[in-house]
Amino acid sequence: MQSVIVGTGSYIPETVVTNADFTTSQFYEKDGTKLYKNKKSIVEKFQEITGIKERRYAKPEQNASHLASLSALDALNSSGIDKETLDYIIVAHNFGDVAYQSNRINALPTLASKVKAFLKIKNPECVAYDLPFGCPGWVEGLIQANYFIRSGDATRCLVIGTETLSRVIDPHDRDAMLYSDGSGAVILQSTADDTVGFLAHKTQTHTLEHAYLLTMSNSYSPFSTNKDDLFIKMNGRKVYEFAIEHVPPVIKSVLDKANVPIEAISKILMHQANDKLNQAVLQRVFKLYGISVVPPAVMPMTIEKLGNSSVASIPTLLDLILKGKMKDHSISKGDKIIIASVGAGMNINAIAYQF
Repeated sequence: MQSVIVGTGSYIPETVVTNADFTTSQFYEKDGTKLYKNKKSIVEKFQEITGIKERRYAKPEQNASHLASLSALDALNSSGIDKETLDYIIVAHNFGDVAYQSNRINALPTLASKVKAFLKIKNPECVAYDLPFGCPGWVEGLIQANYFIRSGDATRCLVIGTETLSRVIDPHDRDAMLYSDGSGAVILQSTADDTVGFLAHKTQTHTLEHAYLLTMSNSYSPFSTNKDDLFIKMNGRKVYEFAIEHVPPVIKSVLDKANVPIEAISKILMHQANDKLNQAVLQRVFKLYGISVVPPAVMPMTIEKLGNSSVASIPTLLDLILKGKMKDHSISKGDKIIIASVGAGMNINAIAYQF
């Protein structure tokens, strides 16, 4: 038994926040030192490194579970599948529901249960659970769903990645410009056709030296009024070094396991972390095969307009491509792709998949 993607969906929030919106921000260094550098030059340097020009934020009345429900509805509508036939709903996220201006995490009940309730699914055999696994959470949910189907435990699984990172960013930290909100969803279904679907996968967790490269901590501003508030913090340089060292071998190991040459891969869909990082990882993947020139258009990117939405970035990207909304990018029957992610934990995973 094999599992295949039969439906995709996404929800991209309507509120657009441009880089220019950050030129009025007062940034501080980690030690609380005020940054006196021209704010426009800070933003310009950020765009040069990350490739991000704008990002999307959820409306004040929306939470991560709301975005998840809308992307799930989109996936169900695009697939034409009866919601009552779903065996699992897996929701990957990092922070649960965070109410607008609250900075407090709410994961009770789980986001998956909230999505199931929103969809008004009556079937108690449809199991709903959450998966916190850093940015690779949605990819790991896909791997788990594939196992459920291959074992005969499930026929259909809905896997969602959703996040409202705008609620947990420190406005005085330059990294605040990285993060965005959104949700993406995929429906997997069993099939007897063994010429399509998952070819191979691999997951790693590196904690001995790298567990705390991303963490939660106080605002960089020494004038923060609430010292109990915690915000997402990242050691950007170390994350970059970690990713370019460890992600390429994981991708290669998946291709080797699937016995697929890199030349046969039409697309590599990577977590939209930042443009410079993704380009460096891509170059190193091909270098492992002795290839110095990367084929054009092999790695589609949404980060310029959508920012880094963590677990939502890859399923959103996939949905946009499959629905013909990504200029110069398409995926056709028979195409082999790689899906790969890296993030907090530090976790890495990759999937080789054939359409």
